[in-house]
Amino acid sequence: MVSASFRFYDALNDFLARAHRGATFGAVCARNATTKHMIEALGVPHTEVALILVNGVSSGLERLLEEGDRVAVYPRFSRLDIGPLARLDDRPPGRMRFVADAHLGGLARLLRMAGFDTIYRNTLDDAEIEALAGDADRVVLTRDRALLMRRGIAFGAYVRALQAQDQLREIVARYDLAERARPFTLCLHCNAPLRSAGKAEVFERLPPAVRASHDAFSACDCCGRVFWKGSHWQRMAAMLAAMDLDPARGAMEG
Repeated sequence: MVSASFRFYDALNDFLARAHRGATFGAVCARNATTKHMIEALGVPHTEVALILVNGVSSGLERLLEEGDRVAVYPRFSRLDIGPLARLDDRPPGRMRFVADAHLGGLARLLRMAGFDTIYRNTLDDAEIEALAGDADRVVLTRDRALLMRRGIAFGAYVRALQAQDQLREIVARYDLAERARPFTLCLHCNAPLRSAGKAEVFERLPPAVRASHDAFSACDCCGRVFWKGSHWQRMAAMLAAMDLDPARGAMEG
């Protein structure tokens, strides 16, 4: 066993026991314990950590702790300018893709609206979410910090906001998604790509009022839904524009 001291900064304190918040405190570590092991043992998901300093030197999650180590842990969004120090990886390589847990259906729908591939089924359990994240480097979105501590989850976000629109704003800011958004290109219901469809092709699936007033449509070949630029599209487009997500592409209603 070894002893080390810890200090967590800013929003990471929300995960700690009350007695440990905003203070330096000592903790006994198992032999061969890593920084990741101890940070999570103290209640903080590793996905929320941007920077670890051990004895003033930037460190990774797999560093073995030694007797007397001083560990400082900083969150993402910290106001601290860390300059050349090495941040921990926050996002997977390539395009951003997500998997949301059962409590974030509203957020999943809004991410799809913005054009981000997001798996969501309210029947998914933690093991299935972990497998989906590992198979395709998806970012796990959850309000369950224990889920983010599972061994197979490399990238994830603890979603702090309670309302879906606020949650979307939080994720857009965290991952700088504005320039990557492709609104109204995915089906809100099944996450499949949408394609342009001629009016004659979808005519029988349209309400009578829509047949008379609209000529441009998008269709989902997975679930068969048809979308158009109606009043619902206008409300969603305004919401996306308020978040600097370009709503000019695509068609949506249905």
